[in-house]
Amino acid sequence: MTQSLHLAAQTGFSSAAELYQSVRPSYPPQVIDWLRQQLQLSERSQVIDLGAGTGKFLPYLQAITEHILAIEPIEAMLAQLHQAYPTVKTLQACSDALPVFPHFAEAVICAQAFHWFANIDSLTQMHRVLKPSGHLGLIWNQRDTQVDWVKALDDLIQPLEGDTPRYHTQQWQNVFQQQSLFQLENVQTFPQQHIGTVEQVVSKRLLSTSFIAALPKAQQQQLKMQFEQLVFAYTQKQPQDEIAFPYITIAYDFKKINQK
Repeated sequence: MTQSLHLAAQTGFSSAAELYQSVRPSYPPQVIDWLRQQLQLSERSQVIDLGAGTGKFLPYLQAITEHILAIEPIEAMLAQLHQAYPTVKTLQACSDALPVFPHFAEAVICAQAFHWFANIDSLTQMHRVLKPSGHLGLIWNQRDTQVDWVKALDDLIQPLEGDTPRYHTQQWQNVFQQQSLFQLENVQTFPQQHIGTVEQVVSKRLLSTSFIAALPKAQQQQLKMQFEQLVFAYTQKQPQDEIAFPYITIAYDFKKINQK
């Protein structure tokens, strides 16, 4: 591993890997059709799940192909992945030094991850390991801040972000400026809901956020109370009441540009 991981990722995800696996939302079922139709994946396709984390995206890839290589730099996250998906091949590696042969995969998928390594070295590595007709698929679950109580939660959280890389800042898009490795083919969005208790799908899920998970435990517990109090103020739902947390899933398809 060569690149230095952001402290929020290294600290937060190392300490909260089990929480991450248990409270993060999955993805909408339409994602499988997106993989098949837009990224042109089939049962013969070799796919790299880059920044695979605890393996939250693996079921959607496994619905199409068994030829999956999951790559993740953080040991604690990989341990959760191994426990949940013991038959999936894995590598512990960083995105700017992929120990993979050139032209290895039909697709590289980064689910809830690309903003952590949106740099030209990583993009160059992804280009190298993709076949000539390969696709780079980037996908994120984002909280639907058009809902009042979700927006209030985001307003509470944002001052804690600091310099942590985040999807919503759109800074990850900068790496695609003035490069000749990938071109954007398509962007699709899918609505979804994460249903469970307020404690499970709201407060504990927010505690799994990298820069919050890196905070001292006492501060985390104080935030948990604030999250639950805020939800009650808007919805009158207690921590053990069921709630539907609304998300928007955004999926980007970038096609490999072949060098002349």
